[in-house]
Amino acid sequence: MRELRGIGVSAGTVVGPVARFVRELVEPLAGPAPADPAAEVGRLAAALAETTAELEQRAAAVSGPAAEVLEATALMAADPGLADGAAAAVTDRALPAARAVWEAFAGYREALAGAGGYLAARVADLDDVRDRVVARLLGVPLPGVPDPGHPYVLIAADLAPADTATLRPDVVLAIVTEQGGPTSHTAILANALGIPAVVACPGALSTADGTTVAVDGGAGSVIVQPGQSTVDEYRRRTAARAAARGTVTGVGRTADGAEVALLANIGDAAGMAAAMAAGAGGVGLFRTEFLFLDRNIPPRLAEQVAAYRAVFEQAAGHRVVVRTLDAGADKPLPFLGLEPEPNPALGVRGLRTAVIRPEILAEQLDAIAEAAAGGAADVWVMAPMVSTPDEAAEFVGQAHAAGLRPAGIMVEVPAVALTATACLSEVDFASIGTNDLGQYALAADRQSAALATLTSPWQPGLLQLVALTARAGAELGRPVGVCGEAAGDPGLAVVLVGLGVTSLSMTPRSLAAVSAALASVDLAAARELAARVLAARSADDARELARAALPILADLA
Repeated sequence: MRELRGIGVSAGTVVGPVARFVRELVEPLAGPAPADPAAEVGRLAAALAETTAELEQRAAAVSGPAAEVLEATALMAADPGLADGAAAAVTDRALPAARAVWEAFAGYREALAGAGGYLAARVADLDDVRDRVVARLLGVPLPGVPDPGHPYVLIAADLAPADTATLRPDVVLAIVTEQGGPTSHTAILANALGIPAVVACPGALSTADGTTVAVDGGAGSVIVQPGQSTVDEYRRRTAARAAARGTVTGVGRTADGAEVALLANIGDAAGMAAAMAAGAGGVGLFRTEFLFLDRNIPPRLAEQVAAYRAVFEQAAGHRVVVRTLDAGADKPLPFLGLEPEPNPALGVRGLRTAVIRPEILAEQLDAIAEAAAGGAADVWVMAPMVSTPDEAAEFVGQAHAAGLRPAGIMVEVPAVALTATACLSEVDFASIGTNDLGQYALAADRQSAALATLTSPWQPGLLQLVALTARAGAELGRPVGVCGEAAGDPGLAVVLVGLGVTSLSMTPRSLAAVSAALASVDLAAARELAARVLAARSADDARELARAALPILADLA
């Protein structure tokens, strides 16, 4: 028995046999020169068109984040710049079509990898498009996941969206990749599909096909050839998580009856349906940027109204917190016309883009207000990347003028937490984004696998900032929620409630475990645990304190 360690990105424990996904496409050669360059360019165009159509068909067959990711990948295949570059390599340099495609994609690949952050995480997506086009040109089988004829744990170097989006949770028990990071498409889609996943796990591919492994997608652990006691423990945990499903009512309660709203994070109407099916009490984070990504012009007012209304119509009697466009940094949008920045994470992003393109925010607020008008959903709106009380006041004033109340802010910048009383005095509510708040507080890129320890939501320094914000909210009578990664961790959810957080928003599949953890402890004990965690020396020490105080976590891992 040996243990491999990676980053857990989708919780759950499973035991099963390994099936490896190893890409076997050989890099095409540069010669011989094509006899008919015009015909070769035609073959190239046809392969790109067929790949685009294949990815669009896959996108149409799924919904939610999977569809959005595949649509974005199809746009890569349809990029005229790639097609023109490859065609030029055929006509000007006498390269065969397959080699021309390989070299054209190489330039784009280098640019993405050098950009870092979100764009660097898209390299695997680009490689997948390249391999599909080249395979068509060479007449070899297209890349695809293994099909051993039984449920299995999928191990790969990395997975592209076209591979991950169509995985069947009843067949693929878990995903383990050697590459990737917390925000890779493997992580996003595994969570959406409810498949336990571990990424950035060195040595995983050395595990032979058929070998039994025990995967803990929360802890980031992969145990190769586990003993029977480990197998029995993992299966007990799996059964406990399954038993907790169906008990969520939208309101979490501690053992003594203290209530906290349990909400879901979504990106579209399909996500809203999943949230309602899971028992969420509403939506704590509606990510509207999915409507804007991979476009050369912003969506029209009518298109925005239709997209928002499709969500609101499913939320009668429920809260829906809409986050206005969170663009820039790791989510670049061409139509914003932003200048290149040496450090985009500290540059023009979130609400700051409204300084450059104020009409986009104004139109979005109008669209949200129109979509909400006459409906039964309780629509709230909040702005990302707010830094000062003046920014908070200006946004809330603009939202109120558009007819949107309550209006609030995301707490992602440490300065807002440190001046929480002044900032929260200007708003109706606040929602803490622990992913970005932790990134800025610890000076560690949250998309870096190498810095995963620093960006842990259990970092006491980060939780001190949460405590400051929650305390100011309680003093001012302003609701303070958490919609970052921390909210879906059952143990950390108890700590957050102990700190005074009034709502928790997470991926729908985490609701049951969080609800069960809250029900196992009374509010006084949660507050006592929170105080001890704040005084911890490290993230690991903080997590261990929670595990010792909350025995139920052993069943909810």
